[in-house]
Amino acid sequence: MKLRNLLGVAAGTVGLTALANRLLRRQSDPFEPFLAGDERSYRWRGFDVSYVEAGDPEDPDLVLLHGVNAAASNHEFHAVFSRLAEDYHVVAPDLPGFGHSDRPPLLYSASLLTNFVRDFLADESEDPTVVASSLTGSYAALAARDVPVERLVLVAPTDSTMGSRRGWRRTLLRTPLLGQGIYNAIVSKYSLKHFHRDHGYYDLDNLTPAVLDYEWTTGHQPGARFAPASFVTGFLDPEEDLGVVLGELDVPITLVWGRDADISPLENGRELADEADARLVVFDESLLLPHVEHPDQFVDVVREAYDIPSATESR
Repeated sequence: MKLRNLLGVAAGTVGLTALANRLLRRQSDPFEPFLAGDERSYRWRGFDVSYVEAGDPEDPDLVLLHGVNAAASNHEFHAVFSRLAEDYHVVAPDLPGFGHSDRPPLLYSASLLTNFVRDFLADESEDPTVVASSLTGSYAALAARDVPVERLVLVAPTDSTMGSRRGWRRTLLRTPLLGQGIYNAIVSKYSLKHFHRDHGYYDLDNLTPAVLDYEWTTGHQPGARFAPASFVTGFLDPEEDLGVVLGELDVPITLVWGRDADISPLENGRELADEADARLVVFDESLLLPHVEHPDQFVDVVREAYDIPSATESR
């Protein structure tokens, strides 16, 4: 093919990508919080961090910290938020770079998010029970070194997601044209359903259309690709070993695991439970989202009511 033809194809591809990006931005209207509660704002290091609050302020504090993925936000706790608010003063932030929080084009890092979790717990709660999911479980554990917490409930926590860091990939995903196009493909509804089917939901029927629509919408907000660009290239993985950190804490720890999880397999949970002398609760017919697929039983776990039929207390 002649050089002129190659340049024409390249220009056409760039033009189509730019057009697709513009069309997707137009389709993504401003969106409302998914959780039913009072929306608040916490000013932190130049960020306006959004959080939703519910329950009696006189009740014990419970902080819900969502996991990290391409379309992450506090909507992850939609199945349990209102139920937990019957017994707790519940606070659920969107991490910086996600959801309704500010999403500036920073180089997001594990230390940034750990410092946020530490400061948010110190400023917006008092001796809270902390529920944290996946990678954010590591941030919560690290923060618990410095901030008094009543208890940690960690859902399939991990300190490693994407292996070794790839700076060039992060740079690519941060680019305004090609990077935006790649990210739009990652947060397409087809891709989101694929990821959920692969490692999120045991039964994909539990993924409601409303949740899928919300994830698509939050994934197409301005600046949405910057924090996930650090996640998918390994830069949000903390450097400290989670088992060591948990073992050093003088805090009651409950680990919650899906028996059928493969990305964070149950064997990891058993090892962490041994290292931390923690309680391990295993949910049958569950992958990474037992709190979504078995909400009533998960609420009982948070309430420390362990005699429940669809979860097995294995430690």
